[in-house]
Amino acid sequence: MITNHDNLAAPYCGKKILITGGLGFIGSNLANRLAKAQAEVTIVDSLVPDYGGNLFNVEDSKNLTINISDIRDKHSLKWLVHEKDYIFNLAGQTSHLDSMHDPLTDLEINAAAQLYLLEAVRHENPAAKIVFASTRQIYGKPQHLPIGEDHPLEPTDVNGIHKMAGEKYHFLYHNVYGLWCSALRLTNTYGPRMRIKDARQTFLGIWLKLAIQKKPFEVWGGAQLRDFSYVDDTIDALLAIACNEAANGEVYNIGGDQVYSLETTAKILSELADDAPFLVKAFPAERKKIDIGDYYANDEKLRKMLGWAPNTSLVEGLKSSLSYYREHLEQYL
Repeated sequence: MITNHDNLAAPYCGKKILITGGLGFIGSNLANRLAKAQAEVTIVDSLVPDYGGNLFNVEDSKNLTINISDIRDKHSLKWLVHEKDYIFNLAGQTSHLDSMHDPLTDLEINAAAQLYLLEAVRHENPAAKIVFASTRQIYGKPQHLPIGEDHPLEPTDVNGIHKMAGEKYHFLYHNVYGLWCSALRLTNTYGPRMRIKDARQTFLGIWLKLAIQKKPFEVWGGAQLRDFSYVDDTIDALLAIACNEAANGEVYNIGGDQVYSLETTAKILSELADDAPFLVKAFPAERKKIDIGDYYANDEKLRKMLGWAPNTSLVEGLKSSLSYYREHLEQYL
């Protein structure tokens, strides 16, 4: 089992790393870990206000080069991928509701821009190793639980369709052009540096903000089952995939320490936040149409093939998150 975060990053010492979306939630945590391990990290991020990038996320790290650019800019990508050993492709539009309101922007970022990146790597640096941040959303409504990687892909919203296309492009370029590509299907990742001022990234973000502010947060439905991945555990998985030759061409689910209902999750957060108030309400009609219902992952493939396992319980992860945002709340509002 992977237990030491710093040891897992050690193989990247001196390596040249590109992280797309590197000022966002997962990207910045990954960048900080790699910078600490003395990797040469280049971040590319558009800092579009709605997408979660925040310069404060990497304020304390050295060995970082920040390039404010957009992955839709195919010309800058050709330069950025040069001589990189590893590319962590985390940039994306994550809001399911935004994708329904503005499907063409979602198409540009989550599908077309993925082709721009892959074409840049194919022509400029085909030896680079690419890990793509995919999502559980591509499965759609579960036909059975837990969901394994072989579950049918039937997305319920525009975002899921485009993320599925982005993942498929990576494996097409692996199969046809021999690029080194792998994917991690993320599920409810949470922790320090996530976007909390609204629910664009995850509902836990807005819950945390309101809990700290002692304002009621809303739990829609409440009975739905979910698993949660603390960000340090997610970073462990990304690093394990990137440096393992056996992961070439493979896709992995990631899960959490156990399965929780949303109402149980809310109760845990409320207790940790000194009895912060919350309300259980019916799902808004607009969101109910694209909700997938219960979801939790079968991540045995990741555990068995790469020795990964979650090290952070939901209670520990929420405690850490509350502590971080109590100290830095103004930086995320």
